[in-house]
Amino acid sequence: MSETITRVTATPDAIALIAKLQGVHGQLLFHQSGGCCDGSAPMCYPRGEFRVGAQDVYMGQIAEQPFYMGKSQFEYWQHTHLIIDVVPGRGSGFSLEAPEGVRFLTRSRIYTDAETDAIDAMGPPPTGADRPAI
Repeated sequence: MSETITRVTATPDAIALIAKLQGVHGQLLFHQSGGCCDGSAPMCYPRGEFRVGAQDVYMGQIAEQPFYMGKSQFEYWQHTHLIIDVVPGRGSGFSLEAPEGVRFLTRSRIYTDAETDAIDAMGPPPTGADRPAI
């Protein structure tokens, strides 16, 4: 398999929005907590204005911005590849895209057998002190 397997990617529309938000707010951070309502949606914050917890799982980067997920959410989503998209409408949170009249949305697909093998070989994603510094 020549392609690198990742846990999270973003659609071209999401990447364009991330670039726009980064132009206004600087470096960003994404977090998907798993709370009720929009708590299970990916939220975008200025980096440094959201404290990543010890139980948060580092999923990777989208548009060169770190993406974290709460451990309980990860347990549910761990067998799927996350695809961060953007859709019309406002979420009910403090995510930076809200004033744009759009919201980030997580889509997913089940990994293929080969991707599952590659993900398993990577080991568990980092949490706590093991995750990359932001």
